[in-house]
Amino acid sequence: MFCVNCGKEIDERAEICPHCGVRVKRSAALENDAPNAGFAVLGFFFPLIGLILYLVWKDEFPLRAGSCGKGALIGVIVSAALAVLYIVMVVCIVGILAASVPMM
Repeated sequence: MFCVNCGKEIDERAEICPHCGVRVKRSAALENDAPNAGFAVLGFFFPLIGLILYLVWKDEFPLRAGSCGKGALIGVIVSAALAVLYIVMVVCIVGILAASVPMM
């Protein structure tokens, strides 16, 4: 078998090329790893679950863990932005109502 990076001949069982150090074979766990939009959506709506899945899968399934982490991060950012927007709207409404009440 030949290395896909340097082209030198290596042992059939080698997972890492002894010449250039590049991983030649992917492990069975990495073969099943792929980014997943379903886990990203789960992380968006339930950021705590997305964070937990990211921490559990970050070594074994890095692409799938990245999807969970990105979904959780986007969910937290959107929630924080909506909370700030809600506070600004409440302050504006209270200000408008206070200005429209006649002073005695």
